[in-house]
Amino acid sequence: MEVERFVSRTLELLQEEREAEIEETRLQNVSLRNLQQKGLCLLKLQIGSQCTGLHGRLLVIFEPRKGSGPPLLSSNSFGPGDIVGLSECQGYALQSQLASGVVTRVTPASVSVAFDESLEGLNLQADGLFNLMKLANDVTYRRLTSALNSLNKYSGGPASGLINVLFGYSEPHGSPQQTGLEFSNRGLDESQREAVAFALSQRDVAIIHGPPGTGKTTTVVEIIIQAAKQGHKILCCAPSNVAVDNLVERLVRSKVNVLRLGHPARLLESIQRHSLDAVLTRSDSADVIADIRRDMDKIFSKLRKEAERGEKSRLRREVGELRKELRSREETAIRQALKAAAVILATNTGACDDGPLKVLPAEHFDLVVIDECGQALESSCWIPLLRAGKCVLAGDHKQLPPTVKSQTAARDGLSLSLMERIIDRYGDSVVRMLSVQYRMNSSIMQWSSDQMYQGKVTAHTSVAAHLLKDLPGVASVEETEIPLLLVDTAGCGLFEMEDADEQSRGNQGEVDIVVLHVRALMQAGLEARDIGVIAPYNLQVDLLRQQLSQKHPDLEIKSVDGFQGREKEAVVLSLVRSNRKGEVGFLTEDRRINVAVTRARRQLAVVCDSQTVRNHDFLRSLLDYMTEHGEVRTAFEYLENVVPQNYTREPGPEQRRQKSKASAGRQSGATEARKGGEGRGAAQPGPSTHPPKPRQQQETAPVQGKYEEIREQVLTFLKDPGQAQLQFPSSFSSHDRLLVHCVAEELGLCHQSQGEGRCRHVRISRCPPQQEPAEPHRDLKSLHVEPQKGEKKESEDPQPALDLKSLHVERMKREQQKREERGEKKESGAGAGRSKTAKTSKGGAKGEQGIMGNQAAVVSDTTSFCAPLTGKWALKAGALDIAGAAGDDADFDSLVEAVVRAERACAFGACKASVVTLGQLCAFCSRQFCLSHHVPEVHGCGERAKANARMRISKEGVLYAGSGHKDTSMDPNKKAHLHRKLDSKLRDMASQRKTKVKDK
Repeated sequence: MEVERFVSRTLELLQEEREAEIEETRLQNVSLRNLQQKGLCLLKLQIGSQCTGLHGRLLVIFEPRKGSGPPLLSSNSFGPGDIVGLSECQGYALQSQLASGVVTRVTPASVSVAFDESLEGLNLQADGLFNLMKLANDVTYRRLTSALNSLNKYSGGPASGLINVLFGYSEPHGSPQQTGLEFSNRGLDESQREAVAFALSQRDVAIIHGPPGTGKTTTVVEIIIQAAKQGHKILCCAPSNVAVDNLVERLVRSKVNVLRLGHPARLLESIQRHSLDAVLTRSDSADVIADIRRDMDKIFSKLRKEAERGEKSRLRREVGELRKELRSREETAIRQALKAAAVILATNTGACDDGPLKVLPAEHFDLVVIDECGQALESSCWIPLLRAGKCVLAGDHKQLPPTVKSQTAARDGLSLSLMERIIDRYGDSVVRMLSVQYRMNSSIMQWSSDQMYQGKVTAHTSVAAHLLKDLPGVASVEETEIPLLLVDTAGCGLFEMEDADEQSRGNQGEVDIVVLHVRALMQAGLEARDIGVIAPYNLQVDLLRQQLSQKHPDLEIKSVDGFQGREKEAVVLSLVRSNRKGEVGFLTEDRRINVAVTRARRQLAVVCDSQTVRNHDFLRSLLDYMTEHGEVRTAFEYLENVVPQNYTREPGPEQRRQKSKASAGRQSGATEARKGGEGRGAAQPGPSTHPPKPRQQQETAPVQGKYEEIREQVLTFLKDPGQAQLQFPSSFSSHDRLLVHCVAEELGLCHQSQGEGRCRHVRISRCPPQQEPAEPHRDLKSLHVEPQKGEKKESEDPQPALDLKSLHVERMKREQQKREERGEKKESGAGAGRSKTAKTSKGGAKGEQGIMGNQAAVVSDTTSFCAPLTGKWALKAGALDIAGAAGDDADFDSLVEAVVRAERACAFGACKASVVTLGQLCAFCSRQFCLSHHVPEVHGCGERAKANARMRISKEGVLYAGSGHKDTSMDPNKKAHLHRKLDSKLRDMASQRKTKVKDK
């Protein structure tokens, strides 16, 4: 019953998957342009070269049309083995198909297709333009359903015991492990030797779990070699042609007699001589088969010329006899070739009953080996599994799962691999995990080991501490001395963009950072072919290729799926997502991130927005690990003219100050990585297999601690009247200097950056009495931005610029003098009223006198938040100012009374109006004003109101309700992208324009 339920449920899910695949490639009512955007079509290709190869098949290499931009193919889903249709290019309408072929090779600049038709049969014009369309292939679907039906009816064959074990009817069996094995590969480590011995001793099923870089393929090859030595016939399969070809290459080097099944166009050129087609051409019966085919061709030519009916019938009988003889001789030759091979290799679906294996008896194979089983549909695994009573499954179910187009089918269980299901059922009793990896620096490896493999994976001593600088020809510079680098774009305004047509996302800011880092690595001597750039979205892949591929064609830029099973010396990963909602999309797939991270050998660089990415727990653990064990930089260090931004705005000054600290805290570890020395020194891993310890364990929040440390230094400077200025060291990074400017603005001090490059430093001083401190901007968007190297540095002796603010202050002073001359008595009365406010109240205590005596200092602090006003235009001390100026010996009752009285009256200097029942709170200085003085321009907050209005209008297009419409202008990056698409389309349409024939 378990088998029947599995078969019926899987058939339903396969039908859903089939419908999703057909829908994706459906051509009705879909333009070629949309199909190209989905990666299903390549338009306007020209023939680069063509030749006869692949055992008589025509091989054509298609390239983008010259003169239509960069010579690169658009982002596509084409791969070796895909079936494509060829048609002539005539506009954007669908054209009739000329022929169908099989993709043999895909590069960023070309695609190679093999056709069964001859060169004369196709008659392709060398200067013509062609389209390639990816076709839905129902052959795979038919083979999967046929295998499931065979499984449901299976009885009495060699795989009966294996079926019972894999579906839980019986327990797996094993015998004592063989001792004294003479391993072909003497470099195997202990875990690999144990896995080989375990697989050979199991009677029905054994699973080899190989995390990234642990030598899984090496172990599988050793198992096959040992089984072949024992005289077993082995069928070795994998879900992809690339994985099968990799096994063929390894086995050929070990002198094993192998035979590769499959279309020659789907095979690597280096192993085509081991394909069935090539073996048959070298067999003894090849000449006889060729003679029979020539005889048949001669008879067919006679049939076309013969007119007599009786003679035609005789020729047809003769052709039938020749066809039977040809079929018999071909089957005999195929059977001999298959029986002579010790190991037969094919894809899972290539081992079907309607292929060459149909000529072999059912009991021919003793062992079935399935490599990369974690990426294969379980239904595809049952095609080879029904041919033997024992199987070895190898793979890693912690990496990418099987590819399923239907999300519904994947969610309902179609994406669950056979390997994962068996491990869930039997656990470690049927599994041996390889524990030593030979790829990654220990710092890169440890996070994956802890998060995905329970910390069981260790780095071999040969790779534990290797870095880019250890490669020949690579210089020892900052960029090549670190294994982990995190470039954080949080707070920099580098938001993602979305292309609605392509349903994909990109991030131009991250593209610019990736380009700069890649160029720095190549300037240090690293070859482009040793660098891999990974992005999870096709739009980002296209943007990166536009920037890098033309100058560096050997640089691989692909999606995560394209790098499965690959490795590079340095990997740059762009996570793209950066938005105010904190959405990360399909980055929530943990296994996808695990694959991307573990492709790197000596350096991993991650570019991301930590505020967005941290919303997912798994990604947060990656950022925390890289912050603790690697170097963290900010986008400020890479890009010029980056304007800091907050994601949200708070109305009050205190909230804005906290927002500045929080935004600074997002740059996790940027200062910590540089503290104690100049440059960007990174933690260097030692020879141990464990990553280095954090350099400053006592600081759990390094940037928050740095902010408080700078503020404490500035406060100490203010308490010492003998110290005229405070200079911070040049070892501060650009972000550290940003924090210094933030603190100086907050405390109303003069601040200035001096020097260039590494000598740049910040100097803080008290503002002179005659010069009011500059208006503080607590919002990070309007903070001081450090000029980059090469920009004009600030003057050594700063002079106050003549701006609108200074002119306004001068005008206010002149107006004040005129008013004093006109109404001197009224002014003196107002002054008396103000002095009366400062006196001790009736029955007051000394504590209140002390409080009110300090109001002058409080008012001076308060005016630092507003325009510098004096006399009756100065603001009164507010409740917070009075409470802050109170001493330890202040009388509490008097303090409360003074605060209440200050809150009841208008905060404007000369105004005594009550604001208990009717008043307005200023959003900029947090003071209560009457209706006559509540306007910011009246009581001194005009400049801050203007700055806030500019910021709101620039971001939202609305100053207040009804003031305008929200800004719906397009993002500049997206606008440029659409302009490029429009220009390309116009060029295409212009090239296809035909002149109309005038009527006579």
